[in-house]
Amino acid sequence: MENSSNPPNPQSCHTQISYRFPSYIGYTYSFSANGEAGGPSLPLPCVPQPPHNLSFADQFGFRPTGSTSAALIYLLHNITDLLSSNPFVIVIALDFSKAFDRVRHSSLLQKISDLAIPDHVYNWFVDYFSDRSHSTTYRGHSSQLLKISASIIQGSGVGPAAYVVTAGDLQAVTAGNRICKYADDTYLIIPPDNSNTRLVELSNIDIWAQANNMTLNRSKSVEIIFTSHKRRRQVDQPPPLPDIARVSSIKILGVTISNRLSVNEHVQNVVMSCAQTVHALRTLRNHGVMDTTLQIVFKSVAVAKLVYAASAWYGFCTAADRDRLEAVIRRGIRSGLCSTDQLSVRELIHDADDSLFSQLIHNENHVLHQLLPERRNTGYDLRSRHHDRSLTHKPNTTVESDFIIRMLFRDSY
Repeated sequence: MENSSNPPNPQSCHTQISYRFPSYIGYTYSFSANGEAGGPSLPLPCVPQPPHNLSFADQFGFRPTGSTSAALIYLLHNITDLLSSNPFVIVIALDFSKAFDRVRHSSLLQKISDLAIPDHVYNWFVDYFSDRSHSTTYRGHSSQLLKISASIIQGSGVGPAAYVVTAGDLQAVTAGNRICKYADDTYLIIPPDNSNTRLVELSNIDIWAQANNMTLNRSKSVEIIFTSHKRRRQVDQPPPLPDIARVSSIKILGVTISNRLSVNEHVQNVVMSCAQTVHALRTLRNHGVMDTTLQIVFKSVAVAKLVYAASAWYGFCTAADRDRLEAVIRRGIRSGLCSTDQLSVRELIHDADDSLFSQLIHNENHVLHQLLPERRNTGYDLRSRHHDRSLTHKPNTTVESDFIIRMLFRDSY
């Protein structure tokens, strides 16, 4: 492990404190609910205001309302929004080698010291990350203890929030460029007017990575240039980056999207995976497993695959894509592997859309609340709508595939 610089000193605290681990998990999971953190709806204590050098608004992992669906919605919303007035949008998917294993404790504690948390909580973090060591035992022989000055455990109570704080100061340096993060999965969004800033942004990311004991793995990072599927003319694209491959499709948090914003490949992969699940369930049936048990497994596995993060990508499906998804349910019902009262894919996603949109409308601390337009204030007593937000001009077919736009215009005529 890397030699650590001296971490910040513990703060003086006049209160007698019991340093028990469970007491402070609440703080780690309440770091910022909307970029300003927390809120009255959260029962756990939280950071009231992040410092200017840390921002959590673009982080969608390990936050109270964060999810892969939210990250995908944010990313696709920004892409479609930029495509409404630009010929293309550049997205660079960044890969950091062993990100959680490389977090330097001293750098992390320095950032935690900038947060507005009680001194005794900060002191607990200092105590928790200080004087760590590791030894390996194999066949009765143990190695010498080696001091650990970096790494956090991803599955621990503190680890996820610790990485959120570590990545809080990773920001784009050029106005107009944006970053989307889900834990260590990081995506840099660049409009065409800023295409000449790609190397500047990557250089800044390299500097940030080195300062935080990380490495940007350029061989696993990729660049994709999104264009509208309605655009007929050939777009003059910027030259490829020297050490980063340019791809025509990309898997983002488990969802494959092409450079024309098509999800056909994702639908194909999901349907194929469901077919493999059905084959396994038929094999189990031949070995005597009851249909009621198989139906539970089908719903838990196959149906879950069909609707995973679907609120983000379902709007980009063609009619053929949607029919292929529905066919999985129909075949499952015919074969007896799926319950006859199973909702269709469209109904499941419709319900999920309504639930998610209701949450971000009524919860100002929701991670996606920042994407909503301003409230509409009129003196008219007209037909009620399911939201009180202003409607922009009628979007084109690319933009209206976006979740936020779809929900704003739903049932409007």
